[in-house]
Amino acid sequence: MLKQLQGILIFIAMLATAPAIADSSPTDDVRTSVEAVIALLKDDQLDRDTRRDRMREVIDKRFDFRAMSQRTLATNWKKATDAEKQRFTELFAELIQNSYVSKIESYTNETVQYPGEKQKGRKAEVETRIITSSAEIPVNYKVYLKDGTWLVYDVIIEGVSLISNYRSSYQEIVKRDGFDGLLAQMEEKIRELKSAPAETG
Repeated sequence: MLKQLQGILIFIAMLATAPAIADSSPTDDVRTSVEAVIALLKDDQLDRDTRRDRMREVIDKRFDFRAMSQRTLATNWKKATDAEKQRFTELFAELIQNSYVSKIESYTNETVQYPGEKQKGRKAEVETRIITSSAEIPVNYKVYLKDGTWLVYDVIIEGVSLISNYRSSYQEIVKRDGFDGLLAQMEEKIRELKSAPAETG
């Protein structure tokens, strides 16, 4: 009996220390979010503000904005205070959400293909192709496994890393205007994106 009890305790301990196992593949998780956004784009019953809010909700669940913020700021992340890190993460999330929404909300007839994925341990890169009437746009999502779900920490659009792109420009702003200057510019950009009319394709 004692040996059985010890065996059960060892098994429980192994479960507690085992790495999280994904409930689905990286492509499955990315596809779920992408198709949810496309469904919202095609829903004629939604007004613009409601559609934008729901798209932002979908994006927020799939993207790890704190991880993205840390990678974007790089060495400046370590120099920032806890309050600055929190504020930057909030603004960066809002900036990405609004940028993404403003770019895609003019599309209604695009299709998305999923050519493949490359997985190594708890990280993966999901390949997608956005097919429009006039172009084929490669968009790859870098994801990592957290609590059984694949979360996005970078997006590669036509070969260009979203994080690297922001990192280079933000480093220059911090160097020139300080961290407060960066936050102020981010707030201004968000105001512009929110007030901008929908792009027409």
